Amino acid sequence: MDRRVVVTGIGLITPVGIGNKASWEGVLEGRSGVQTIERFDPSALKTRIAGEIKGFDPELYMPAKEARKTDIFIHYAVSGAKMALEDAGLEITDDISERTGTVIGTGIGGMETYVNTVLMMEKKGPDRLSPFFIPNIITNMAAGYVSIMYNAKGPNCATTTACAASAHAIDYSTMSIRRGEADIMISGGTEAPLVPLTIAGFNAMRALSTNNEDPQGASRPFDKERDGFIIGEGAGILIMEELEFAKKRGARIYAEILGCGMSSDASHITAPSLAGPVKSMKDAVKDAGINPEEIDYINAHGTSTQLNDANETAGIKEVLGDHAYKTPVSSTKSMTGHMLGAAGGVEAAFSILALKDGIIPPTINLHNPDPVCDLDYVPHEAREASIKTVLSNSFGFGGTNGSLIFRKYE
Repeated sequence: MDRRVVVTGIGLITPVGIGNKASWEGVLEGRSGVQTIERFDPSALKTRIAGEIKGFDPELYMPAKEARKTDIFIHYAVSGAKMALEDAGLEITDDISERTGTVIGTGIGGMETYVNTVLMMEKKGPDRLSPFFIPNIITNMAAGYVSIMYNAKGPNCATTTACAASAHAIDYSTMSIRRGEADIMISGGTEAPLVPLTIAGFNAMRALSTNNEDPQGASRPFDKERDGFIIGEGAGILIMEELEFAKKRGARIYAEILGCGMSSDASHITAPSLAGPVKSMKDAVKDAGINPEEIDYINAHGTSTQLNDANETAGIKEVLGDHAYKTPVSSTKSMTGHMLGAAGGVEAAFSILALKDGIIPPTINLHNPDPVCDLDYVPHEAREASIKTVLSNSFGFGGTNGSLIFRKYE
């Protein structure tokens, strides 16, 4: 069945800004959203900085009663979905509800609810637990709430594959439309991990930057002095439609989802292999039916860790060959931090907006490039470019990989 998949709506909530305009303008300006944490006192932690969402009010996007009883990761998903539906000019009416699905990824779900409930139980005992505790921590409730609130009765599930979660959500959504299971999918990712426990856990792994004195310079992918990633939060939600369905309703089309690839390193829970990302990228290229030389820009996973950045660079070279040195590559995590399970959705959106506007977002803080990271990482400033095809990578703990290819719709 030759069913093509296009993106018609975007909803972004990022540390750089709330909404598509604020987020996109922020990354094009090279503005970092990383600051000292204000949501709680971080003084006991080794890492005291994060990509924290500022000024977000969930009651602008959902009923106050629902906002009060749900976790922040659900707030971000519901709000991002509302933005994306409005951006697509789409209302899910009863006649299309059964052909509308929801797949939203998250890495860890309702962490704030989990931590606060454990602390409260220790003080007051098990009889004081809220009946909403379980619904607020399980990872499928972001997709569940979006489905309920926006009348989406088609395929509904969650991907929980660490930092590849929302790339995999978009992949699964693409397959659902291609197979004829749905005409519309609400897809992407959400994450709200900013609690002391999460940060302390990543500190125990020595995964996070401890450059607390320079928050905005701490996320520095591909730089020789990089010392770990910066944790971030937010959501990136896409409205995906079958091409003919979108054209029939007169939708504005951002881009076509041309190819998807998934793979496993099958080697280590945290250290990446070269073979896994290479297979993911190659499978996406094969699925897209293109040659690697047709890729005009890569939005890299680019976490700002020693292992990932060198490994991803080597993988890009293996997949693209000599063309790798002619292909701009950038990491928007240099500005947003690493939004874990939401990263792939946000970076897919940035990739699509780069196609739409003909502008490649920069990699900021790249002052001293690592010699093994020797590609064109678009340092410091956005770059105008005529691009038609982009690749977006997402790799996660457990060795799980996802690659997406988007093409400008003309």
